[in-house]
Amino acid sequence: MSVLVIEGSQWGDEGKGKITDYLGQNADVVVRSQGGNNAGHTITINGEKFALRSIPSGIFNPKIKNVMANGMVIDPKQMLEELDGLISRGVKEFKLYISNRAHIVLPYHKDLDGAYEDLKGSLKIGTTKRGIGPCYADKVNRIGIRMGDFINPESFKKHLTDALAIKNKELSMLGLKTYTVDELFNEYSKYAKRIKPYVCDTAELLENEIEKNSKILFEGAQGAMLCIDHGTYPYVTSSSPIGASVPLNAGIAPKYITDVLGICKSYDTRVGEGPFPTEIDGEIGNYIREKGHEYGTVTKRPRRVGWLDCVALNYARRVSGINHLSLMLFDVLGGLKEIKICYAYELDGEVTTSFPSTLDELSRVKPMYITMPGFDEDISNIKDFDSLPVNAKEYIKKIEELTKIKVSMISVGPDRNQTIILEKLL
Repeated sequence: MSVLVIEGSQWGDEGKGKITDYLGQNADVVVRSQGGNNAGHTITINGEKFALRSIPSGIFNPKIKNVMANGMVIDPKQMLEELDGLISRGVKEFKLYISNRAHIVLPYHKDLDGAYEDLKGSLKIGTTKRGIGPCYADKVNRIGIRMGDFINPESFKKHLTDALAIKNKELSMLGLKTYTVDELFNEYSKYAKRIKPYVCDTAELLENEIEKNSKILFEGAQGAMLCIDHGTYPYVTSSSPIGASVPLNAGIAPKYITDVLGICKSYDTRVGEGPFPTEIDGEIGNYIREKGHEYGTVTKRPRRVGWLDCVALNYARRVSGINHLSLMLFDVLGGLKEIKICYAYELDGEVTTSFPSTLDELSRVKPMYITMPGFDEDISNIKDFDSLPVNAKEYIKKIEELTKIKVSMISVGPDRNQTIILEKLL
């Protein structure tokens, strides 16, 4: 049995989609365990790009079972649009399973998302305004609507009536449009009919696959530093993307996780607000941003760029159980004369390798760097570690030394075949 968790180890956008797609070629099951369509995975297959938002990355292989697990919040309208888009591009044979315990995103969640973001003013989080946070809030407040009730017309109407009794007061208080039960029910019951064939108890499905010794791949959304519990709160997402959260979000026992692969860019990026200790401004930051096409998959927002932060990476390793690294976009660093790695922070005159828990402390840290020589060679077609330039190999070895994590995969380009494998994981 092999149950591998793929986790973003930074602030998201690390390249998880490519690695999930690559490793997914050997998987029997690919699972998305949390988040919603606020996260995007870009996958390149034979030069053709596909941008996925909520559907698992194994959807391109007709043999793979793709699971949208109970920890997700699913926008039925958007999910069907995404699925129809894939079908129109020739992805017509697939296996898709949606948890009957996943929560659904409705229009009022998106309205409230935008309104609350605007109210925060200078304290805005940088939300995608896709209703993810308010949907998770309803889940915790016990007024959410789960997929099992959504696909049952009588149950959906009852739960929608109960929810709107509360949500309309909230909307009205904020000066927003309110909804009638009928207008939402009439539209969304159509989506429910289309989605119903895919809905099942996915936790039971996963247990059956584990008993069959299937190869199961869990793909993450966002990254460890955006975890609601362990990330740079409040500049975080509304769920936990770390490996430790997978059992809860998928309905399996923790003992079944065999490995956690941290996906890590060879530098750092971040979308949205919040402290970013190693952020690079000016010419070098722009060079990396343009060469790495660092713009949000879903939002198209330019990503903030920084040097690799091993203080944050070690923190992610500790809270997540990461025991392998996949180093992404390594080719982007080609052409730089020098490359820096943050190995510690200076905080109030003292050196620390601990990641601060408060924004106040994090905003005051000064990164301490190791400066290494860069490399000019084009590495995009290199297939093995030994063929990499000497300076490139030294950079990778330094990361392993600072993090105590083995680099098991190196991505040198966007396509599947532009991947160097140092250790087979699935």
